Amino acid sequence: MLPNYSILHKQDIFITEKYEPNIRRDELSFLSRSFERHFNERPYLHHTCYLFLTKTTKERSRQQSNWNTLCRGFLVPKEIRDKETVERFMEAVGQFESIVNDSGLIRLERLTTEEITGTENEPGIIERYLTLSADGTTMLQDMQLNPDEMRIGDKRLCLHTLSDLDDLPGKVKTDERYERLSTDRSDCRLSYAAPVGVMLPCDHIYNQWIFIDDSNENLSRFEKAAKNMQSLSRYSRSNQINKEWLDEYLNEAHTNGLQSVRCHCNIIAWAENGDELRRVKNDVGSALALMECTPHHNTTDLPALYWAGIPGNEADFPAEETFYTFTGQALCFFTAETCYRNSLSPFGIRMVDRLTGKPVFLDISDLPMKKGVVTNRNKFILGPSGSGKSFFTNHLVRQYWEQGTHILLVDTGNSYKGLCDLIHQKTGGDDGIYFTYKENDPISFNPFFTEDYQYDIEKRDSIKTLILTLWKREDEPPRRSEEVALSNAVSLYIEKIKKNRKIKPNFNSFYDFVRKDYRKVLADKNVREKDFDVDGFLNVLEPYYKNGEYGYLLNSDKELDLLNKRFIVFELDVVKDNPILFPVVTIIIMETFINKMRRLQGIRKMILIEEA
Repeated sequence: MLPNYSILHKQDIFITEKYEPNIRRDELSFLSRSFERHFNERPYLHHTCYLFLTKTTKERSRQQSNWNTLCRGFLVPKEIRDKETVERFMEAVGQFESIVNDSGLIRLERLTTEEITGTENEPGIIERYLTLSADGTTMLQDMQLNPDEMRIGDKRLCLHTLSDLDDLPGKVKTDERYERLSTDRSDCRLSYAAPVGVMLPCDHIYNQWIFIDDSNENLSRFEKAAKNMQSLSRYSRSNQINKEWLDEYLNEAHTNGLQSVRCHCNIIAWAENGDELRRVKNDVGSALALMECTPHHNTTDLPALYWAGIPGNEADFPAEETFYTFTGQALCFFTAETCYRNSLSPFGIRMVDRLTGKPVFLDISDLPMKKGVVTNRNKFILGPSGSGKSFFTNHLVRQYWEQGTHILLVDTGNSYKGLCDLIHQKTGGDDGIYFTYKENDPISFNPFFTEDYQYDIEKRDSIKTLILTLWKREDEPPRRSEEVALSNAVSLYIEKIKKNRKIKPNFNSFYDFVRKDYRKVLADKNVREKDFDVDGFLNVLEPYYKNGEYGYLLNSDKELDLLNKRFIVFELDVVKDNPILFPVVTIIIMETFINKMRRLQGIRKMILIEEA
């Protein structure tokens, strides 16, 4: 899209900052506040990325390092002052911006004049670049542009360049496998230049330049050069080899219709003392070696390249520092990663950056749904013993609960006792309900109780299913007449307790109702014993009545309506192998969650099953 003699300059600035926790918010819980405090002043790399598009001229694009704006009395070439040239360039830039933004992969935001030059209160990007600071709060400092060492205030700079084809590998690629985060079954792909980007753990600027000349003119010049090499090949074999390289470049360009461009990349890193600077130089050299490039440490060129990197001063770049390639290969040297960013969603959890440990706010429920990354919010947490599944889940459910979610946990191993106790104390006993089996305090429920006496179809069905489970064995399906009789019994019992609020709804009063009132109803209807055996029914369910073996199970005196409790834990370690208790507890759990799903519209709900 860009016209000839344009320069595309991508500048990635990585500067170490320290994390500042936001602990002054009143709504922060004890654990959230402790989490924030733990990471106070944690150092991390702050990344900002700029893309500068510059229009220059043919003559200006060929100038070398011995002639730049430091030596000139005027800045803007005569051709650029032409209004029509400026308008054509601005149109091309507008189309360029639209194409990039419409891709949906990355987003460009155009800088305002104030963001470039700064205001009285806020520094602009030029001032931040000249002080090498992320926010520009550093006072302006002296610059020392010596050939052996460049300094800005206390910062000593070092420069590594990719400006010579001899320093580059034979082949480049867009991305490659990052071994540390990959497995034998899954690849973690990072950009080819990632080692000198966010993976380089020091203050640095990574500049990537593409110079768009007249491609046809470049290729014509190479054609002439190839003929000259051919004629001189008898004097030196290297001329013949160079001629073959030029032929290969020209063949590639003409066969695939590629655009011939010039490219340059450099890393400007800095430190405040000699020992630290030596470590930084070694780190940058190692990062370049990971890209299979030969590290080239420059000293004399540093002031000129730093000067050309000032935002808007791209036309001052020295031409001798570039190499010829094609657009695709040049783009392989562009970094594509940034630091982990906070989700914009108001709902999420606090995690930390994988590289530096800086806290990150992450939405793993709503935003992925909105973007179409996932089609439901279900999660599966998988890992070997001791890998931190329960630790992470405690972290997750605690933050979900603090954001208003109703959470029902099915646990084995008391992993959530501490969290449940914390919530129980914090809410004054109104929330944080923990069900577990102990010899002196066995697990007990009251499936018949509701605070508002609302018994919808699900509630009636769950009561019916519960009684059927206690009455019949798994291999003994109930007859149709028995199902109807039981359904009628439940419905009539519910009608009775609705009319007479003095009757305490529980299994005991239901048992009494069937033994007395419902027996008369059956007699009036002439229901035969073979269709519904009342005495057999009462005999089988007698263990769950008053002083029976399981009399405690369905007659809890704690009038708990679990519908409005937001944190409920069912601890099943003891009961999971009990053929009587386990089915009952399972039905209670299902009834509780289904009740929440049906009646709590617009409220986030979560069921979590440990050791699924």
